[in-house]
Amino acid sequence: MDMEYSTEQDLLRDSADRMLGQLYTHAPRATLSPSELHNRRRANWRAYADLGLLGLPFSQDLDGLGGASVDAQIIMETCGKHLAREPYVACAIQPAAVLNRSEASPHLQERVSGIIKGQLVVGFAHDEEDSRYGTALPRTTARRHGREVSLTGRKLIATGGLQPDMVIVSARLEASDAVALHLVETGKAGVRLSCIPTFDGSEWTVIDLDDVIVPANDLLLEGDAALAAISAAEAEATAAVCGEAVGLMDAMLWETVSYIKTRSQFGGPLSRFQALQHRSAEMYVALEQARSMALLAAMRASSPDDLDRTRSLSAAKVQINTSLRFVGQQAVQLHGGIGVTEECSVGQRFKRTTMLERMFGDTFHHMNVLDRSGGLEGRLPTTIG
Repeated sequence: MDMEYSTEQDLLRDSADRMLGQLYTHAPRATLSPSELHNRRRANWRAYADLGLLGLPFSQDLDGLGGASVDAQIIMETCGKHLAREPYVACAIQPAAVLNRSEASPHLQERVSGIIKGQLVVGFAHDEEDSRYGTALPRTTARRHGREVSLTGRKLIATGGLQPDMVIVSARLEASDAVALHLVETGKAGVRLSCIPTFDGSEWTVIDLDDVIVPANDLLLEGDAALAAISAAEAEATAAVCGEAVGLMDAMLWETVSYIKTRSQFGGPLSRFQALQHRSAEMYVALEQARSMALLAAMRASSPDDLDRTRSLSAAKVQINTSLRFVGQQAVQLHGGIGVTEECSVGQRFKRTTMLERMFGDTFHHMNVLDRSGGLEGRLPTTIG
């Protein structure tokens, strides 16, 4: 199997790398007023749009670029390299997974056009408090009122501080217990947004819905079609996060190698010690193991075989979580005390690794999934006892 990126994918990676390199530095973050911070986040998001990255995951039927999961993972790997904080997963990859499966209409086409141009920020709101990695059915309820529905509940989105203009909300219909996906404007009466800062410098948005009226034309999917779209959105997001993790580890490895080559101790550079050379080699091995599994996750994220997709994504997440923890801990230790400070980019990246370990399933969750499904190839022996 050819595992090399195509020429177009190499160009995509290089273009994203140049753009994010211009947007981000790893110096201590300047203190900005709320309005200045909002304007900067919106400007960064428009830069994504100008490069065509927001149109990448949308189908060509919706005037998108029709990119594959591997293409989205390339973008996320570059985001991890530069420690980018834009919510490309929650506000591009996941909405596209849902909207690509929705019935095409002029109304939907107009909304997608706004997303692709960066004029409209749409988030995917399925996670809830205690939802345990999105595997539970939503507790948010939808009550029908003629052709309209009213939504009540609370949702969580990893928005990185970029407030969405609209959200795709999953809710359970009271009458039938079926799940439906609705597009909701965050400026509507009954919608309240609040931000939760996280220790890695990012933010989550809490969306409280209190009897919010949604018109019929903003119903996207219902029943089995909605569940399939939610599953697809979670799979695409998991593969994307695997790519971000690889980008983080790659940056931490080479920063660490550069540091021990230049840091002098006991009359010479640290890199002359064989024990540190061995540690660097082990970090490289862990990175390459993660990279290969991230590619597997990207190739299987859109598989029509649900069991094959689930096994592959869980196996990838287990390996990547393991590699993340090892590479992050070694990078911090080899840097010494400075490795846990905000002034050192390794310290900032290490905080992000602890978040990524738990996004879309921690190691124990995915080990349980693999155990129940018989392992990556479905041939694990039955547990005795």
